[in-house]
Amino acid sequence: MKTIQIMFDHLYWANQRILEALHNVEANDQQIRLFLHILCAEQVWIARLNGKDSSQLPIWSDGNIADCVKLSKQNTENYTTLLTELSNKDLDHVIIYSNSKGKQIKNSIRDILTHVALHGQYHRGQINMQLRAAGIEPVSTDYIVFSR
Repeated sequence: MKTIQIMFDHLYWANQRILEALHNVEANDQQIRLFLHILCAEQVWIARLNGKDSSQLPIWSDGNIADCVKLSKQNTENYTTLLTELSNKDLDHVIIYSNSKGKQIKNSIRDILTHVALHGQYHRGQINMQLRAAGIEPVSTDYIVFSR
């Protein structure tokens, strides 16, 4: 649990840094869409982890910075609550859920939480590439920077 918690502390920190950067540079629709994808995916996974149907939740969404702020805050609160309630033995519990294509899948809570923590890093990197291409200094979201 300790490692999972640290990974999520990093996720919250990295999301906040990207959110602030996108707000400060008046991000374009594509950058916001990528960030919303991270947040929407987090929302889908928390629903699945809580045994709820996620089939009506979007994986990709259009919106604005205010939508990002709201969803980021909700996700942080929801994952904080979930992680507080989990124990080490819970991490190996397997849950069954339907993916976005309706196929039933089984994964351990540990694998799902690891995926959620790592998935956003990929897309934050894409956002940073777009910022650099626009002549804007990318935001460091590296774990080692967080750990300092």
